[in-house]
Amino acid sequence: MFKVLVVGPSWIGDTVLAQPLFRLLHAKGRETVLDALAPAWTLPLLNRMPEVRRAILNPFDHGEMRLGARRRLGHELRSAGYDQAIVLPNSLKSALVPYFAGIPLRTGFRGEMRWGLLNDIRRLDELRFPLMAQRYAALAGAAGERPVPLPDTRLESDPGARAAALLKLGLDPRRPVAALCPGAEYGPAKRWPPRHFAELGRRLAARGLAVWLVGSSQDRSLGEEIATLSEGACRNLCGMTTLGEAIDLLASCAVVVSNDSGLMHIAAALGKPVVALYGSSSPAFTPPLSARAKILRLDLPCSPCFKRECPLGHFNCMMQLTPDRVCAAIEFDKIRRDMH
Repeated sequence: MFKVLVVGPSWIGDTVLAQPLFRLLHAKGRETVLDALAPAWTLPLLNRMPEVRRAILNPFDHGEMRLGARRRLGHELRSAGYDQAIVLPNSLKSALVPYFAGIPLRTGFRGEMRWGLLNDIRRLDELRFPLMAQRYAALAGAAGERPVPLPDTRLESDPGARAAALLKLGLDPRRPVAALCPGAEYGPAKRWPPRHFAELGRRLAARGLAVWLVGSSQDRSLGEEIATLSEGACRNLCGMTTLGEAIDLLASCAVVVSNDSGLMHIAAALGKPVVALYGSSSPAFTPPLSARAKILRLDLPCSPCFKRECPLGHFNCMMQLTPDRVCAAIEFDKIRRDMH
């Protein structure tokens, strides 16, 4: 049995994009046990990945060193007898726990002064591995191995969990549902305008779909604005669910329209038809890993800028991406067929 500890990323979307690495580790022709050390907010997501035996809390805040606490956690993990650690973040701090755990093989890309902490340091070839998921997946093999096709992402959601989430929120499971995910934690430049979401919600409701706004507590006021502008067509569920319940809500939907966000990647990993809206960010780096995802972007000369807010003040990359275009990307005929 070969035991691997993966030090996971801090973002929900990046955690989904790490799953191809997990699947490739299990496909190496040996009995593999895989545990993941990750922040609290990503643990419910890791628990939905069949490749992960155990999701272990990484209790350290972003930028927090706490060297003594990291040493203690590493010593606690020594008894697990890991054969390899794979460290996905590039920070020095992220490599400390595997070092203190005495894991003999410690793999990761060259990053922030990590000589000695890692003993299997890889040089990242960004041209060879343009996608974040490819970069993570490359760490499953030896240095210099040829790139392999990326496995799909796939999250689990069982019928009982979905029924419980719907019952808790008083949602009717009999109507087809469109989920709109208006948030994007990185910043406003990744968010489609509220009035566009509201207009889309009105059009979807007119076609007989229930429309749910799904997001975190930070998206609650944004959801309220959209629900008001939609004149009641959208139901605001932002901040009313745990991450696990949000996964189950998305698993209950017929279609998901989302900004480039963690929920977009989750919906893709659930096999849902996804319309992914890109403005300041680029699908050339973090696309949804699903054949059922459609990417919409305008390819303006100023985008992608990768800024949190529009540096030019006009926000044309999202403002000019109209509800008409998004509505045209939704396969309503297929939704109707699936209803019957």
